[in-house]
Amino acid sequence: MAEASLNKQRVVSQAIRLADSEGVANLSMRRLAAELEAGAMSLYHYVANKEELLDAMIDVVFGEIELPSGGGDWKSAMHRRAVSAREVLRRHPWAIPLVMSRTNPGPANLRHHEAVTACLRKAGFSVQMTTHANWLLDSYVYGFALQEASLPFDTAEELADIVEDVFIPQIPPDEYPYLHEAAATLAEGGYDPSDAFTFGLDLILDALEAEGAST
Repeated sequence: MAEASLNKQRVVSQAIRLADSEGVANLSMRRLAAELEAGAMSLYHYVANKEELLDAMIDVVFGEIELPSGGGDWKSAMHRRAVSAREVLRRHPWAIPLVMSRTNPGPANLRHHEAVTACLRKAGFSVQMTTHANWLLDSYVYGFALQEASLPFDTAEELADIVEDVFIPQIPPDEYPYLHEAAATLAEGGYDPSDAFTFGLDLILDALEAEGAST
């Protein structure tokens, strides 16, 4: 790519592609410049440093998450937002530890959090309960995404195989009867680990509904 065709959007988009494929730890301005076929110093016309680049990358990630609407059924809106956030973070696992750590939020980041706050406030939650709900939902979504990114399996079939081949031999039933029972059941298949996300999410939303109604 010629330097004359560079702009901030292309710089940030290529940085995201590199982070998606190689991880954010391997992202450097020099590496990014090489991918763009540009001089490293030319990138500083668009981002002042790597921290500013990371802020811009995270803003793109927030822009990919579905915004909850401010009207209608708040639980459905927040459910869709949480599912969307999980899907986005599965595409960009490098972003998981960064989404809450940036102190210079971009416009997409601010629009996202404004929409979440507005959805809960319009549903009748107090400011304090809205803050509790926001923290709780974000902790669940980001924590689940972090755990999911580190699992050694992706599908129900892979889970059953790894439990049978790796875990069951390490948990003799006479020493760990309940763990062995659970592992044996998982090895039979039929448990989809992806169902765990919506199971927990629905519990949280139901609890927030009950708590919000009492305040």
